[in-house]
Amino acid sequence: MTEKVSQDQINSILWQAADTFRGKIDSSIYKDYILTMMFIKYLSDSYKEHLQEYTERYNGDEQRIQRALTRERFVLDEKSTFDYLYSKRTDAEIGDIINKLLARIEDENTGKLRGVFRNIDFNNEAVLGKTKERNAMLRTLLEDMNKLNLKPSVIGNEDIIGNAYQYMIEQFASDAGKKGGEFYTPTMASELLARLVKPQENDRIYDPTCGSGSLLIRVAKQVPNNKVAIYGQERNGATHSLALMNMYLHGIDDASIEWGDTLANPLHLEDGKLMKFQKIVANPPFSLDKWAMGFAGDSNSDKKFKMEASLDQHRRFEWGVPPTSKGDYAFVQHMLYSLAENGTMATILPHGVLFRGASEGKIRKEIIEMNLLDAVIGLPEGLFYGTSIPACVLVFKKNRGREDVLFIDASGEGNYEKGKNQNKLREEDLQKIVATYDSRETINKYSYKATKKEIQENDYNLNIPRYVDTFEEEAPVDMEAVKQNIADIKKELAVVEAEMEKYLKELGL
Repeated sequence: MTEKVSQDQINSILWQAADTFRGKIDSSIYKDYILTMMFIKYLSDSYKEHLQEYTERYNGDEQRIQRALTRERFVLDEKSTFDYLYSKRTDAEIGDIINKLLARIEDENTGKLRGVFRNIDFNNEAVLGKTKERNAMLRTLLEDMNKLNLKPSVIGNEDIIGNAYQYMIEQFASDAGKKGGEFYTPTMASELLARLVKPQENDRIYDPTCGSGSLLIRVAKQVPNNKVAIYGQERNGATHSLALMNMYLHGIDDASIEWGDTLANPLHLEDGKLMKFQKIVANPPFSLDKWAMGFAGDSNSDKKFKMEASLDQHRRFEWGVPPTSKGDYAFVQHMLYSLAENGTMATILPHGVLFRGASEGKIRKEIIEMNLLDAVIGLPEGLFYGTSIPACVLVFKKNRGREDVLFIDASGEGNYEKGKNQNKLREEDLQKIVATYDSRETINKYSYKATKKEIQENDYNLNIPRYVDTFEEEAPVDMEAVKQNIADIKKELAVVEAEMEKYLKELGL
């Protein structure tokens, strides 16, 4: 009987493979090579095991074996396997060999893997260095990956593969610091959004800035059998590739993940109009500078170009054009325009969106007047990679059937776990937030249900302390006790001074 491999064993081998690159290349870049190679190893090991099964079942009948293999999730041949790469690990052209193998796998699986590897270049001198050191690194990577056995019979539960991929993405995000936030939302923050939007079977779920896809996967996992339709878009090419691989490794084969700038070029369209989704989740880049440059067309100068609502064919900025240096409300408006009737969306944003004025204030007023904002949830600081600033979650709903807005302040002591580099939401913290959101009750120093009138009286300022009072009063000072204390200190001082005087006399000073 084949001995099963544990999650920890796989994670450990993968993290060792990272040592090959550490110190030579930025981890926000080398993750692409390790995660791609892990994906290839998984495809190869599955292919190898199924080939063996069919060979035994059909007594070596080549035609029947090949027919059976074409019904598998992915089709490979001997020259597109990890073993073939491993046999060529000392070849002077190994970078080029890997690239050709990736293209070959794409060609054999055009329906599923078209374009998945187009942004991953194993022969890139600018990133991986000159031929000699590049070849040495790639050889070591292949040798490290060869230690992994990812055959279905050995890993047993398929979740192990998805979990290992997720584990590596999280490790890289932590390692990459500021750049880590660009491709990963911490697990518990993703889980919070997933529980807030409450996906149902057959919902269309969308993330317009999906990074490596972890947030979408969390939402899909809320629904038994993952019976939902997944849509995402990502601007960074290599991260888009990771998102597709991440979906496949989590058993989601029909996700529609597009590559491009969501604001200037949204790619999920129906009859030329923005597609509508029942659930939308996102962790957009905080206060993205020059968010509208994709609308500039032939205008080469940043200085001359000024974004105007009329430049967007989907008319998403008619409530107001966000400031050039802060794209937060550009993403919010895009999502609201993509939200189906009775849909729910939850997005992570910096606190500035709650109170900043000018065009953002105007947009905020429109959203509140149209009764789209359902809840404002303040999160603890230090939760996200690359920034220590506290963030908030805004929940929006269409056709809400009520006009109040729930404010939750989950940022206080006791509502999270403090970590050395990063703070963390615990399961009990999540449960408290979601239970309060569901019940919409006012809890002293934690939550408050504000009427539309209160928000209007606050000039549409949503800063949480205006609604949730977390001020802790200090105990009143007992003046009699203070007076007595001072008298006691004076007495002690007189005794010490008398002693001092005595010693000075003895020393003749």
